[in-house]
Amino acid sequence: MSAEKRQQSGLRLQQAAQWLLDAHARREPFRPLPPELAPRSEEEAYGIQDAFVALRAQSRGAIAGYKIALSTPQMQRFVGVDRPQAGVMLAQTLLRSPARVRAADYVRLIVEFEIAFEIGEPLPAADAPFLRERLAGAVSAALPALELADDRAADYAALPRHPLNLICDNAWNEGAVLGAAVPAWRELDLGRVRGVASVNGSVIGEGRGADALGHPLDALGWVANHLAESGRALMRGDIVITGSLVPTRAVRRGDHVRFELEGLGAVELRVD
Repeated sequence: MSAEKRQQSGLRLQQAAQWLLDAHARREPFRPLPPELAPRSEEEAYGIQDAFVALRAQSRGAIAGYKIALSTPQMQRFVGVDRPQAGVMLAQTLLRSPARVRAADYVRLIVEFEIAFEIGEPLPAADAPFLRERLAGAVSAALPALELADDRAADYAALPRHPLNLICDNAWNEGAVLGAAVPAWRELDLGRVRGVASVNGSVIGEGRGADALGHPLDALGWVANHLAESGRALMRGDIVITGSLVPTRAVRRGDHVRFELEGLGAVELRVD
């Protein structure tokens, strides 16, 4: 690609990112990017995501972690893709349990119920691909987490027609609520750990660690290897959420959300 074409491509990605930022600011429902800005490949979609995240980082802080989306075959088929997707979490959007958020700050707040990892040592791109043993050695703690996302009243039936747009919009991530870190997580069989989700005291679902791409460490490995493909790495202190063990739940003002994981404790959120 010539320097001129690279410049044109870079400008189009920046314009797409600004279009997304403006759509969020206007609280518009989620919809595909206009044809002239739409991603033509997964690589372009992540380029738009990078530019969008950089714009949001000006008010939300530096990159502090990552998420995996579409971590089950069922969700991948639903959206029309054949692999997971990644998103970025920014420092000021990571909250500690018990946390409170305002429903009015989102178009439609949705919550996911996850196992999170805190990275204790870097996983440089040169060392990829990463296997479970190496990943386990790099994790300093595991913790329960609630992902905060905003689907902006998306038409889910339309997602398969434009599956790369979810990547561009940073997989809808708006942060996470994190429970207490558990350094002794290796004493647990994370694949068998049971998680129970409740809203306003009523159980809405439960799952096992294996529901996250077969094992939470495998989900972590997918994120680490995905970053390595573009020369990036998980760094000390990063938080990675590994996919919901319970179906996504839309929540509203007045709701109290709780997610408890065997051996890892609980995480709570109130929606004002």
